[in-house]
Amino acid sequence: MNRAFGKCGQVTVTPRREDAFVESTTVRFARAARELSRTSRLCGVTAPSFISPPRRSDVSRTIRRRPNGTVVAVSLRARPWAAVLADMIDGVIAANGLLGVEADRVRSALWHAVAEPAIEREAA
Repeated sequence: MNRAFGKCGQVTVTPRREDAFVESTTVRFARAARELSRTSRLCGVTAPSFISPPRRSDVSRTIRRRPNGTVVAVSLRARPWAAVLADMIDGVIAANGLLGVEADRVRSALWHAVAEPAIEREAA
């Protein structure tokens, strides 16, 4: 335990904890979006833009198709990180209209790209 003296000699005790770096959800979202965009291009498909949150509050994900590109909006609040990643990956698949074997190939590459060790390598 770490001890520090407060006012009037009172001892403040701070319990030990894991000193692991904790990244904010917004930063994780930005890193994942960057990696998914890069991997999409490597797979030969168009990378959509990613934003958060969706305009509609009653859904977790929306896709808007525009003349200059597709926008995938994903909700981050009160959701497991795996669900956010799944929505982002499904957004890439839907934005490109991928089906069958091609969708499986791209989906697999995208999941591999956002696996935690891959994201951590980018941060280093």
